[in-house]
Amino acid sequence: MGKTASRIWPVVLIFFAWFIFSFPYFFKGLVPFPSKYLVTFFPPWNASYGMPVKNNAMPDVITQMYPWKKLTVDTWRNGEIPLWNPYSFSGTPHLGNYQSATLSPFNLLFFIFREVDAWSLLVLLQPLLAGLFMYIYLRSLERSQAGSLIGSLAFMFCGFLVVWMAYGTLGYAALFLPLILWAIRKNNGILVSIGLALSFVSGHFQISLYVAAVSLFYAFSFNRSAIKFIFFGILLAAPQILPSLEVYQNSGRFLSQGGEIIPWQYLITFVAPDFFGNPVTRNDWYGHYAEWAGFVGVIPLILALSAIVQKKEKQEIFFLTTLVVSLILATTPLLFLFKIPALSTSAASRIIVMASFSLSVLASFGMDKRKKIKPLTIGIFIFLLCSWIALLYFHPLPVDKLIVAKRNLILPSALLAASIVLLWIKRWKKLVFAVLIGLTVFDMLRFSIKWMPFDERQYVYPEMPVITFLKSRVGYDRVFGNFGNELATYFGISSLEGYDAVYQKRYGEFISTFHDGKIGDLARSVVLVDKQGKLTEDMLQLLGVRYILHRVSDGRNIWAYPFWNYPHYVQIYKDDVYEVYENTRAYPRAFLTSNFESVEGETTIELYRPTRVRIRTKSDSPKELFLSDTYDAGWQVTIDGKPDKILQSKYAFRQVSVPEGEHSVEFTYRPKSFILGVWLAIVSLILIFYAHRFS
Repeated sequence: MGKTASRIWPVVLIFFAWFIFSFPYFFKGLVPFPSKYLVTFFPPWNASYGMPVKNNAMPDVITQMYPWKKLTVDTWRNGEIPLWNPYSFSGTPHLGNYQSATLSPFNLLFFIFREVDAWSLLVLLQPLLAGLFMYIYLRSLERSQAGSLIGSLAFMFCGFLVVWMAYGTLGYAALFLPLILWAIRKNNGILVSIGLALSFVSGHFQISLYVAAVSLFYAFSFNRSAIKFIFFGILLAAPQILPSLEVYQNSGRFLSQGGEIIPWQYLITFVAPDFFGNPVTRNDWYGHYAEWAGFVGVIPLILALSAIVQKKEKQEIFFLTTLVVSLILATTPLLFLFKIPALSTSAASRIIVMASFSLSVLASFGMDKRKKIKPLTIGIFIFLLCSWIALLYFHPLPVDKLIVAKRNLILPSALLAASIVLLWIKRWKKLVFAVLIGLTVFDMLRFSIKWMPFDERQYVYPEMPVITFLKSRVGYDRVFGNFGNELATYFGISSLEGYDAVYQKRYGEFISTFHDGKIGDLARSVVLVDKQGKLTEDMLQLLGVRYILHRVSDGRNIWAYPFWNYPHYVQIYKDDVYEVYENTRAYPRAFLTSNFESVEGETTIELYRPTRVRIRTKSDSPKELFLSDTYDAGWQVTIDGKPDKILQSKYAFRQVSVPEGEHSVEFTYRPKSFILGVWLAIVSLILIFYAHRFS
């Protein structure tokens, strides 16, 4: 083997493993998006399609992540910053919801490739970048090529990154951790700050907080001069963080309690990830597969544990500590006691990614210490592990669940036995390393390929006749019916409802009054209109809901809105599966009034964009201009170019007092938190380069 080949072969193998995983996209034209799930289970497509679905455990990819990404890119293309989503919740902060990842530089992919291909690359680049960053970090720890490769494979296809890969956010938030740690070791302050900022703009605040915490403690332990660059990195991401904190404080999520504590017995899935079933095979009887996934591969796990039971270096002690702390926080309610925003109200289990990362690092140490393992150590380890598996194996589970557990222990047990035999062998070093690496590649790809759907691209939000009709007819009016964000935000159709963990609390409370006029309990992440509510019809009129989308097969069932009870609904469209009714009494999106009992004067919407709305008004006396879009402190208004005041009307909407005559009223969304964040980012850049120059 030549010098170049001997130097780069682990990187080539990382690319090879990634290429095998991505094979359906590059050679079959399939995309890493659950498009069959979309058209089979989500309206309006589910009325016309029906096909086998591989993985139905990722609905948020369909209802949130992809539509939000389209809105983000479309807004950037129009020369605006994607600060506001006008299509859900009667309007809601977009950048501030955090998961939209509007500031991520990976959005540039959508300006280079077609939408579905840009999405595919956004998803598929995660394991590749995770593997490469992990490899350069482990090499900086003076790990061997084989040890670094094992750790890289374990991390790039670990349970957490794989089950959240399709979202295109959580993985990116986590994968910059090894790059940041490498930069800390190399005393590269600029890269420390940039890496952490990239994590924070990737779309998942909780994971980025974990990354920042581990990075901070790592810097404190090994290079304290890097600590300031960690804080500079957080400041650099302030344009994302500050608006998100503001939105979080105004949401119902601020008062909710987190959950998803991993039961201790579920830790067996570090050895056998499908011990309790898998959503792909429809036998996941625990129902928390994605939230609790921590798998790093059987062989990397054994190598990590073998490193733990031997004499440890300082780096190993750090990651062993990180592993223990992560497991404690993931399996106990301790995290909720601290009342930390975005942590105490989120899934505690997601800190498992730090446990997976730590195990991956420790696996590289275990690989390099293979010859130092004592037979007694292996014997004790085998006894303890077999005892644990036996305890779970003979636990009195129901027969159907016991069958699933036993079947899904066969392959992990075989890999476990093989790894122990290979660890015992002291000769044939290269052959043993090759077999360990080969088995690890097989194990990680088997797990990843089983989970990840690659579906036909023609099913990615296909446009149906009823969608074409609505797009051509709706204009500035709203639509109501049994559909979700996957239709509203993706196709630009305004809706009262929405699905987002940080929707505005006041808006949710307003919609809850439709039932009987009283504020009801708020759902954790969704706002739904009570179709049978006493006030629903009046509110639909007030809020400009002009069109009802009705599936023909729904008939007059209770889950459909009873438009048939009101003669002012007129059918304007019908095909074999859907019909559309027009509410002839619906108010315009914006109107002038003095008492909300009638529309007075004239209003014309001249411009309607996510962050700018311009309305021409005409009246013979002073009136109140009501815009049935949600109120937010970031909205500003001018009348004929002069600043004026926006009132919070009807509990959650916008109202402006307009003088008589003709006027131009313009609303602009400029949240102070975002502007402050931009200034802090500029200051951070100055501090970063100044500190780097004199460090």
